Amino acid sequence: MKISGKKALVFGGTSGIGLATAKQLAALGAKVVSISRHPQKAGDKLKGISLQKCDVRDREALAKLFQGHAPFDILVSTAPGGTRSLGPFLEMDMDGYQTSFDKLWGYANVVRFGAQYMSKEGAIVLVSGAPARRPKAGQVSLASVGAAVETMVRTVASELAPRRINVVSPGIIDTPMVSIEGKERETLFKERTSDHIIPRAGTAEEVSQGILFAIQNDFVTGTTIDVDGGWLLS
Repeated sequence: MKISGKKALVFGGTSGIGLATAKQLAALGAKVVSISRHPQKAGDKLKGISLQKCDVRDREALAKLFQGHAPFDILVSTAPGGTRSLGPFLEMDMDGYQTSFDKLWGYANVVRFGAQYMSKEGAIVLVSGAPARRPKAGQVSLASVGAAVETMVRTVASELAPRRINVVSPGIIDTPMVSIEGKERETLFKERTSDHIIPRAGTAEEVSQGILFAIQNDFVTGTTIDVDGGWLLS
């Protein structure tokens, strides 16, 4: 797919990977709408890009949003849609673990209600995470939710054809989701990536390049693209 002149909706497009994706799509000539529960987070970072407020868990609002933008060609969702519950499974807050699956339901809503308003040659990209296929201790929620997202994509790919759907799986990425700053932030990333083939945190822009590949390559569907610095091989 040639991106120039296409209409793209980016959920979670005001921060991190979503923001980087929205900006790169716009730079390639797409007409981009960045959608978030908190559009004010974008500040002045999205010059020339439309902003709209919507919660991926609100199905009625989603349906209205998609109808209002139909037809569109590109649908990207990086919106978490819920909270992350980390830590040892036997000590885990089970309500928090259950809430972690709001990410799956948010993605399911976006795909279910968005696909029917897309062009037939449209492309959908979701974001999972490296723990989906190689989890570490304390990552049961990240692993199980990410694996569910990747399985959903593989399952629905044939039903959505000729529209394409793929998922990008990041490793450890330096985004605003990590709230600590300064030397402590640098030390955290260094420790967490010390055994990776590429021993550093990735950037939101590097992940968005994987998203752009999935959009542009018309021969890729139902697959997971790893942008993880060697997480799976560490």
